[in-house]
Amino acid sequence: MKPNKIPVYFMPGMAANPSIFKYIQLPEEEYEMYFLEWFIPEKEETLAAYALRMTQKIVHDNIILIGVSFGGILVQEMARHINIRKLFVVSSVKTMFELPRRIKFAKKTKIYKLLPTSLVNSLDVVRKYAFGDLATKRLDLYEEYLSVRDKYYLDWSIDQIVNWEQAEALPNTVHIHGEKDGVFPKQYLSNYIEIKGGTHIMIINKYKWFNENLPRLIKE
Repeated sequence: MKPNKIPVYFMPGMAANPSIFKYIQLPEEEYEMYFLEWFIPEKEETLAAYALRMTQKIVHDNIILIGVSFGGILVQEMARHINIRKLFVVSSVKTMFELPRRIKFAKKTKIYKLLPTSLVNSLDVVRKYAFGDLATKRLDLYEEYLSVRDKYYLDWSIDQIVNWEQAEALPNTVHIHGEKDGVFPKQYLSNYIEIKGGTHIMIINKYKWFNENLPRLIKE
């Protein structure tokens, strides 16, 4: 990497691989893009400890750090351990108070522990019962972008989201969120940049907005 280039690190969402960023382009003369990948957490590993281990994969100082969904939560934990220029959370939340009611209910009742996460390894079975083009398309997207299907990892990830306890947003955080995000509905959020028509997967289907606006937002 040339000394004058700014390193930008990307963290995908829960179970996703870096291919969710395949349409994202930053000016090559100014930025160098790097992509982080999930690894299986250790037994009973805390999110803070996992984040610290993830920072070991970062080989630059004073970086731009961008995380999507659960990856957005993780990069906030990572930012506690490394020097960053700016932090971007996309389709995510900045504090535990921005989590939707259903997640708070799941925390209170522990119902999230009953989720059948083992089904992620049975896509062929699920596909047999998928009706219509939309269901098939969603499964195709799942197979392409969501490649971490370890049951322990998924159970651990859900537990970390439900029980996240960050009370205040970190400084230098830019929150980008979709108007129609169904996972983290906008009515629970504050201080964010809204993308019209954006859903929870807008990093894939609204990539043009990111390509046009990320360079400006990084410099602001």
